[in-house]
Amino acid sequence: MNKMRKKLPLRSKIGARLWLLMMFLVALSIAFMWVVQIFLFERNFVDSTVNEVQGRLQPIIENIKTKDLANHEWLLSSLSKSTNGKMMLIDADGELIALYSLGYRLQKEVSSDFICGFLYSLEHSEEYQQILEGKPYHKINRDRFEPLVLEIGIPVVYENRQALIVLYHSMDQLHTVLGINRSQLVTLSVILSLSAAMLAALLSRYFVKPIRIIKNTVDKLAKGELTATSGLSLNDELGQLSDSVDELSQALQRVDVLRKEVIANVSHELRSPLALIRGYAEMVRDINWKNDQKRNEDLNLIIQESGRMSEMVSDIMDYSQLQAGYIQLKRDWYNLYEIVEAEVAHCEQGAAQYGIMIRLESAGKDISVNADAMKICQVMRNLLNNAINHTADGGIISVEIKRSDDRIRVSVANPGEPIPEEDRAIIWERYQCGQHHGGRKKGTGIGLSIVSTFLKAHGMEYGVACEDSLTTFWFEYICQ
Repeated sequence: MNKMRKKLPLRSKIGARLWLLMMFLVALSIAFMWVVQIFLFERNFVDSTVNEVQGRLQPIIENIKTKDLANHEWLLSSLSKSTNGKMMLIDADGELIALYSLGYRLQKEVSSDFICGFLYSLEHSEEYQQILEGKPYHKINRDRFEPLVLEIGIPVVYENRQALIVLYHSMDQLHTVLGINRSQLVTLSVILSLSAAMLAALLSRYFVKPIRIIKNTVDKLAKGELTATSGLSLNDELGQLSDSVDELSQALQRVDVLRKEVIANVSHELRSPLALIRGYAEMVRDINWKNDQKRNEDLNLIIQESGRMSEMVSDIMDYSQLQAGYIQLKRDWYNLYEIVEAEVAHCEQGAAQYGIMIRLESAGKDISVNADAMKICQVMRNLLNNAINHTADGGIISVEIKRSDDRIRVSVANPGEPIPEEDRAIIWERYQCGQHHGGRKKGTGIGLSIVSTFLKAHGMEYGVACEDSLTTFWFEYICQ
């Protein structure tokens, strides 16, 4: 299906679709012009011609209503001169009395076939009955909607008998004018179509050009060229899209740099315990295997370093699996104070190496929460390790559990320089690893990202505040 779509230009090229859309609008405009010309302008032309002829004939018609035309034949000639066509005088029985053309009386034999046909059709028409009732009529004879002749019927008196006059006014001039108008409209339609086609092609190309630039930029980013930018300066939606792509490029560059730093950190952090484990294992094997005290110290160090390495690997694995949706929370009711206290005790030994003390304060020791205990343990461990890494030697880390109304807040505060305002929003992103104080830089750089991921999974609120030379990370549990 994808190959077939690529072969269809109208489905694969937005420029072609834009061109067709604009040409469709032009076609609608041309169709509207033709409809207006045929059903409005031409009808107005015909109506104007009819009104003009009737206005010219009206004085003569009023003059012949009360006169016997047998005694005033000059009126017939005058009436015939007022029309651009033939005029027939017919008695009440449908017999032709006289035939006139441009004011002159003609022989009856002239166009006898036409006259016979007309008289037959007139006798069987509604207009004939209308004339017999003394009412005039007019109608336009057409050929396929084209106006040809204006026919006017007038009741008169001839030789003291009822008769009628039928005037034929040729509309050849109007037909010529309408033909010229239509020819001009055809020419205008062709010129408009060609001009619109070229203009639509230019506009489509102009509109699609920035889209192609943005697409090429995205393709370069997808291929790993993270420095690629579109370089467009537009004050519209495409400009906003271009700016978003440029921001994406910067974000990908930042993530790529941080990813490399994390890889370097993880490599260093894993290499150090592995080197220690191997070195002390060799010492136990070759030197201290007979000395119980030295052997136990070396084995404890091996166990400690292997545990630290296991924690780093677990953090990376758990975070990756949770992001992929492979880990589900196992909620149950636990004592939050016991979870926090256990993690504080776990981290106190590592903090003591740098003379750092961890102080725990709680409003109570029986605080029930519905949560995944293992994940909350990892949250606390990462927050405490982050605080240790950012605290100078000899400092004090404060861990506090507060209850207010329906919320339980856990906070971890450490002294040190505040986090810059612009960095507080991105420290929760993956691979973010801030500058550590006290000469320490431990961890993989995904600790806070793990914290945010686990807390979001629990539906808990969290954040960071910097005031009074303290950096405080907190999260809140909402009691049900």
